[in-house]
Amino acid sequence: MSDFVAYKLEHPICTITLDDGKVNCLSPQMLAEVNAALDRAEKDRAAVVLAGRKGKFSAGFDLAVIGRGGSDAVDMLINGFRLAERLLSFPMPVVIACTGHALAMGSFLLLSVDYRIGADGAHKIGANEVAIGMTMPRFGVEICRQRLAPAHFHRAVISAEIYSPAGAVEAGFLDQVVPEDELIAAARDKATALASLNLHAHAATKLRARDKALRALREAIEADEADLR
Repeated sequence: MSDFVAYKLEHPICTITLDDGKVNCLSPQMLAEVNAALDRAEKDRAAVVLAGRKGKFSAGFDLAVIGRGGSDAVDMLINGFRLAERLLSFPMPVVIACTGHALAMGSFLLLSVDYRIGADGAHKIGANEVAIGMTMPRFGVEICRQRLAPAHFHRAVISAEIYSPAGAVEAGFLDQVVPEDELIAAARDKATALASLNLHAHAATKLRARDKALRALREAIEADEADLR
């Protein structure tokens, strides 16, 4: 389909696989290709499995772009935030197969979908912004607030605690951990089960259940964009 993102349709599900050959940075190109794949999933009316490459789901935004600054960096950040908002309100079920490390914006994507299955292993999952000298954006605070377990919210956001896959289940970044060689099959099975729901009721209930979180997220993104520009 593209350089970094593969799309495979097997009704009633599709698999969207991120693979930039490195750490799956959410660069402007990667974000554009993920959105194009989601457009296709909507058109195909397919439940989504969103997966990374072996050992790495996503290390977050492209730090080289952030380092250069300017409008390209701001656009990348805001488009990443809006991708999370899109996933949180996506009309079809979305399951993430967390194939490995998920840090910063990569961890926020975990907080934006319907079900998250992680591969067991020595993987790091969490929001490391404070640890690398960044004030957590308002968006990050809100996306963490709506999904993380209350006991872990401050640990993850303010103290930048990083979790193992098992710890990530307790914290709320993941729902389930399976052996690495079972991950994709487990994610496809879960997406297939969710696809059997009444999809109109699923979409409407998702929006109703997440209404407050979505409104808070949109306000946070607007405030972050105003600060950045």
